[in-house]
Amino acid sequence: MVGYDRTALLDLAGPIEVFQAANYSEPRYEVTVATLGGGPFTATAGVRIEAGADLRTLDRPIDTLLVVGGWGYDEAASDAVLMTNLRRLALRSRRVAGVCTGSVVLASAGLLRGKKATTHWAFTGELENRGVDVEPDAIFVCDGEVSTSAGVTAGIDLALAMVEQDHGPALARKIAQYLVVFLQRSGGQSQFSVHTRAKPVSDGSLRALLDDIHADPTREWTVPVMARKAMMSVRHFARVFSRSMGISPAQYVERARVEAAADRLASTGDSLDLVARQSGFGSAETLRRAFLRVLGVSPGSYRARFRTTGVA
Repeated sequence: MVGYDRTALLDLAGPIEVFQAANYSEPRYEVTVATLGGGPFTATAGVRIEAGADLRTLDRPIDTLLVVGGWGYDEAASDAVLMTNLRRLALRSRRVAGVCTGSVVLASAGLLRGKKATTHWAFTGELENRGVDVEPDAIFVCDGEVSTSAGVTAGIDLALAMVEQDHGPALARKIAQYLVVFLQRSGGQSQFSVHTRAKPVSDGSLRALLDDIHADPTREWTVPVMARKAMMSVRHFARVFSRSMGISPAQYVERARVEAAADRLASTGDSLDLVARQSGFGSAETLRRAFLRVLGVSPGSYRARFRTTGVA
């Protein structure tokens, strides 16, 4: 486990708990936290973590080289000595993994070249900027000998997947039950990142159109209507929109309506039919199909997960 200052504590502790739980009946994993210099580092909320090894002097074979994430990822990714040692140690490792923004650190070391990968939904652009083939909705991605996960608690999902690869699903299932987590979540990262996932646009008329769509998703937002609003021909608008947003106008409208519906599902007790009408869908069934398409979960499941902790 590779740590550095401003590491997210759960990025580190989550996978460690999984691997430690795998040792309950017999020794299977030995976890070592390593840093440049072998000294302690500061994680979330000022928690000091002692390291057990110096990355610069490690010369033994490594089963899994796992880089954790946190707000210090940018400094870590810019550290030439750390990058050199990660590349050296990756050659001595059976597999390499990154949790959360640890994936960005791996990319900066060139260890994600030619691989599919993911990271926390708020930082997928960081991976894309480093030329990585990103799967933004994935909880974790295993591509050959390289694995990456989404943010924070997703490190637990990734560690469970590694245990399953190594020792089978029965052990992974027992660990998940012990830790009181799902062995496999339903849906992807999209359900946690419904909002603000659209790319910023420089075109003023297009930006105004997007604002209008979010302000009133119930309008009949056909391509001709949107083209007129953006003061473009239909053909030119379709090209500009897809190039700027990375999706079609119809897909964008659907996502905007899903976002509006998600807000209502989380904040009101309105029926699905009413939520559907208030967010621009014709019926609860159309709403359900859109949620499954965009978020990978049903509206009812989304409401159950995000409306309340159940404390009341």
